[in-house]
Amino acid sequence: MSIPLGIPPALDVVDETFLTVPPKIVAAAFADPAAWRRYWPDLVLEIYTDRGDEGLRWTVRGALVGTMEVWLEPMLDGTVLHYFLRATPARPLGPRQLRKEADRRARAAKRIALGLKEILEDGREPGLPPAIAEPDRDEDGAEARRETA
Repeated sequence: MSIPLGIPPALDVVDETFLTVPPKIVAAAFADPAAWRRYWPDLVLEIYTDRGDEGLRWTVRGALVGTMEVWLEPMLDGTVLHYFLRATPARPLGPRQLRKEADRRARAAKRIALGLKEILEDGREPGLPPAIAEPDRDEDGAEARRETA
């Protein structure tokens, strides 16, 4: 199914979740296409923009047709994980079914974000340094590794 130009998507799902980990750590959770199949098993995703530590943009096929984006915004001592899904179901749905599908997709997005939050933060409280190795710069600006905790 293709969506005619100028027709807005039937689903427009937006979610934001704060994680107290650096963007590069969150980006790594989305880097592996096998993870995409776990997060969105009924969707076929193809990257059209890889923004590195700032996230990914995909075209979406399968149960939905459209686009999806994960934007990772550095914020305070962590990352705001922004999720955008703009798509239309591949099969026609009535208004009530469409509302249910939008709610289901929104809840799934939040489940993914909160699951990553639990795993990646590993109990870290806001304001405390992460317990992971982070790059640091020496006097010459070269990257040096140090453990924080």
